[in-house]
Amino acid sequence: MSTEVKVPVLGESITEATLGQWLKKPGEAVAIDEPIASLETDKVAVEVPSPVAGIMGAYAVEEGATVNVGAVIGSIDAGTAVAAAPVTAPAPTAAAAAVAPAVTTTAAPAAEAETSDLPLSPSVRRLVLELGIDPSKIKGTGKDGRLTKEDVVAAAKGAPAPSADATVTAAPTTQAIGARQEERVKMTRLRQTIAKRLKSAQDTAALLTTFNDVDMSAVMEARATYKDLFEKKHGVRLGFMGFFTKAVALAARDVPSVNAKIEGDDIVYHNYLDVSVAVSAPNGLVVPVVRNADAMSFAQIEKAIGDFGAKAKAGTLTMDDMSGGTFTISNGGVFGSLMSTPIINPPQSAVLGLHRIEDRAVVRDGQVVVRPMMYVALSYDHRLIDGREAVTFLKIVKEAIEDPTRLLIDL
Repeated sequence: MSTEVKVPVLGESITEATLGQWLKKPGEAVAIDEPIASLETDKVAVEVPSPVAGIMGAYAVEEGATVNVGAVIGSIDAGTAVAAAPVTAPAPTAAAAAVAPAVTTTAAPAAEAETSDLPLSPSVRRLVLELGIDPSKIKGTGKDGRLTKEDVVAAAKGAPAPSADATVTAAPTTQAIGARQEERVKMTRLRQTIAKRLKSAQDTAALLTTFNDVDMSAVMEARATYKDLFEKKHGVRLGFMGFFTKAVALAARDVPSVNAKIEGDDIVYHNYLDVSVAVSAPNGLVVPVVRNADAMSFAQIEKAIGDFGAKAKAGTLTMDDMSGGTFTISNGGVFGSLMSTPIINPPQSAVLGLHRIEDRAVVRDGQVVVRPMMYVALSYDHRLIDGREAVTFLKIVKEAIEDPTRLLIDL
């Protein structure tokens, strides 16, 4: 008796996905609710759980195929797994071979068995199998001790060389000096959607960016003074995003068009602030949403952003995490960006770009002094937001960061 495995409902307005990877092979034992395949949608990667316990049956579609919601992708057969001969690990990719040029295939079955019991994301699971690494021997640095891709790569780099009697070793990846190689990789559905949305924003909106610089002295002093007490009480570090989110909420009250959107010939104003926070994920930039950020405390904001960062790194963001958003904050400063012109995330009308902090000479009270300065950029849709409003918004943000007392007394 077989039970069909179907593509689950993936979220509002999402009708199809790409089958990214099979996590179980035909003939392997499967527990109920155990992930057997990973799907990539235009927003997130999701895992398909087994509806019953049994044996993995035949695949109905291959990896890389586009599948619709409700489509049958495989089956689970009733019964108990039969012991099978060890499965040889797949040949390392060029990137994997460069990291671990000599990995014995005898380690692959053990690693594969372990991956069924550990909470690995699809990308981490794939890398573990490629490198033949035993995940139970790696200390995870992700949320709740989950393994990340960086953990696996670091373990591969530090793995001891195989013994002389190793059965089979991967071929070395030496090449002639000056050799030129190319690798063609199909874009993930997430990357395709990112490309389409950003290009659509450029084609549709009248994009303009205005800049300002912010003296970070007061915020940095506040963090230095209270960071230990803050972390001890709330269990999370006091970062910059809490200050900027609060400053954006303050500025949006005076300039509501920045927190609005265009729908046809109408302008929709929001009396709440749902902040999309741009987070780097293995497959590209994603923007989970901190809802009702204007009503949250510093600790609540920092906790929410920290959780999103961990989930993005582990590939466990959900559709609910990604939906909505009325304004975006993108912090390129964590990667060392000095200045940029961020692109809005439709249907939003504005995005605030943060950049790195560096000491620069500025004039204060007629004296040249050194201050920790940050460039901030507001990109906006000029169809809805006038230049005067954009400059006013950014000025309010600047003043609130340079004098955080304004955040407390609502000035």
